[in-house]
Amino acid sequence: MGAERLRTGSDGVTRCWWCGDDPLYVRYHDDEWGHEVVDDTRLFEKLCLEGFQSGLAWITILRKRDNFRAAFDGFDAATVAEYGPADVERLVADAGIVRHRGKIESTINNARRMLDLEAEFGTLYAYVQQFRPAPTRLTVDSEFRATCPESIAMSKDLKKRGWSFVGPTTMYAFMQAMGLVNDHIEGCEREP
Repeated sequence: MGAERLRTGSDGVTRCWWCGDDPLYVRYHDDEWGHEVVDDTRLFEKLCLEGFQSGLAWITILRKRDNFRAAFDGFDAATVAEYGPADVERLVADAGIVRHRGKIESTINNARRMLDLEAEFGTLYAYVQQFRPAPTRLTVDSEFRATCPESIAMSKDLKKRGWSFVGPTTMYAFMQAMGLVNDHIEGCEREP
């Protein structure tokens, strides 16, 4: 693939190719993706949204993110953990989000598991640190990966703890989104 993995936008900035020219996607690439997140509410949101993204394009989730935040009470895990059947029906009927019953129920389940995890580790951030891979540097000729040994290990551990929609590929995307790994390509001007 080579050099086409970098592209220069209409603003003259060279970026990873995948964000294209969509302003929302460019802003996400520049300001969020690969930047470390330490706040547990934002981390829980990223975990949930990566689960909702499964089988869809990430831009679809980005375009609905504000709706997701409103529908799930800002992804406050303690609040979402209290959701019941009426909340599930409310969310399934909400056209502003991805109305997948399994993913909605998973988010509620994972909020409950999140509280257990925080009780054990103090924070979700502290928990995920044990899965931090050694830093790597992607070049335009690097082979891209969808998982790594650490995302596989995190997936297995979360599943053992009762989490759902946390497969190895989803966990790797989460690791990229929250800055546990930096997959900006060398030469990208927005590399953190």
